[in-house]
Amino acid sequence: MTRRSFWAWGTADREPSPADYAAMAERIYRRYGATRPPPTPPTDADLNLRKPRIRPHPLVAEFCATDDHDRATHSYGRSFRDRIRGFNCQFPNPPDVIAYPRTEAEVVTVLDWCANSNIVAIPYGGGSSVAAGVEPPAADAVVTIDLTRLGQVIEIDDTSRAARIQAGALGPGLEAQLRPHGFTLRHFPQSFEFSTLGGWIATRSGGHYATNHTHIDDFVESVRMVTPSGVWESRRLPGSGAGPSPDRLVIGSEGILGIITEAWMRIQARPRFRASAGVVFDSMAGASEGARRIAQAKMWPANLRMLDPAEAEDFAGLDGTRALLIIGFEAAELPQGDNIRQAVSIARDAGGVIDEGQILVADAAERSESSAGRQGAVGSWRNSFINAPYERNATIGFGVVAETLETAITWERWPAMDAMVRSALAEALRRTCGGGRVSCRFTHVYPDGPAPYYTFEGLGQVGGELEAHAEIKQAASDAVMAAGGTITHHHAVGRTHRPWYDGQRPDPFAEALRAVKRSVDPNGILNPGVLIDP
Repeated sequence: MTRRSFWAWGTADREPSPADYAAMAERIYRRYGATRPPPTPPTDADLNLRKPRIRPHPLVAEFCATDDHDRATHSYGRSFRDRIRGFNCQFPNPPDVIAYPRTEAEVVTVLDWCANSNIVAIPYGGGSSVAAGVEPPAADAVVTIDLTRLGQVIEIDDTSRAARIQAGALGPGLEAQLRPHGFTLRHFPQSFEFSTLGGWIATRSGGHYATNHTHIDDFVESVRMVTPSGVWESRRLPGSGAGPSPDRLVIGSEGILGIITEAWMRIQARPRFRASAGVVFDSMAGASEGARRIAQAKMWPANLRMLDPAEAEDFAGLDGTRALLIIGFEAAELPQGDNIRQAVSIARDAGGVIDEGQILVADAAERSESSAGRQGAVGSWRNSFINAPYERNATIGFGVVAETLETAITWERWPAMDAMVRSALAEALRRTCGGGRVSCRFTHVYPDGPAPYYTFEGLGQVGGELEAHAEIKQAASDAVMAAGGTITHHHAVGRTHRPWYDGQRPDPFAEALRAVKRSVDPNGILNPGVLIDP
């Protein structure tokens, strides 16, 4: 298997090529009128990490690594800030040891070693965090516990449609194991290729399906977690009113309470029927209104995504003056032609335009390149969505300052929040980069509000990207909170969002969470600094 890149999204063989850099230099010239030479990406030979401060205990040494590549790869997630630091080989505080347990018993052994020796332990899934959720804190010694060797679908319950799955299963491997049985988990975050089931649960991940069952919360039937104080496992049930849910406390706990080792997950029959449409609007406000009306009709489309004119131009091939509403349905048992036509009718009533020939319906046993959702503007957007993390790699080293941020807000507050966030981003880009570009799409849509996802980009100075990014991020996050939104809808809190999260969650809840952590992690070794102070 090709090794992961220690700085870029994906594997080392997918790092930007000379052709990628040449194309990026041309794009920068067209957009900003600036000529920037292609950067020279780092290699393993450029790594010079400090020596590990501890050695693996003999009981765990067999499945541990201490080489520079593994430690650098596990130092950061893959946010813009992470990739800039990795590209520049800035690893001042790498983990000392990377443990790769192969069984739950080995998880217990390495966690016992950490607890008994007062070593910080950081649970690690696929390393796709964009919120500094896996970054080592300042400590005397740190062990990162990589779960990816616990990647099996252990058991499938055909009758109840559920599967018992190890937490280290990466998205593609998980789906590959379910596919022969005719099932899917149907959870596809953009990080799908390099994120794990345990990571999805720990961070309250959101899949790219826009309505109804999309958050990982919706799929969890029960969770098993190893803590320094023992194993935490809930009873497997379709639902329960027996007090506060132990699963809900684990979901979103971001590794501060224990290490998730497996879970029973609700699965579904693989879709056979699909239908999609891209409805064009004269404005983002019109497309947003179309999304609201469809969401409140509770038709539950799999895809209901508003793209503002900038997003529609960049990712769906429109002309930059019109917004796009992407609508998609899928099902295993029933044709979706009627649903897509009803949803399109609602969108038209809101001012949308689409030709009948652009309403695509596919009733086929297998997905194909000609299936609904793979053609036209909808297909263009889908391909851009999948490739975006790789394309962003090529911006690193040119001085481009680019990142995303997401939130959620109720419908009546959405227009005001959008104006506040765009204004804050535009002004911060002007101060740091002399200007830039801001775009927005809805990643998820609820009957009571959307989840807007903003992308910003500006051309700063090579070497000054981190300072510019920090100023822009601060301004946008302050605006989100002032407008009444959430500091994160599906990117987790980590260390990045802590300042704003502290103002969002009730203080008594923080005290309750600290009490739980003291109970299951009395020495405070698990991912300190995330969600609450140690």
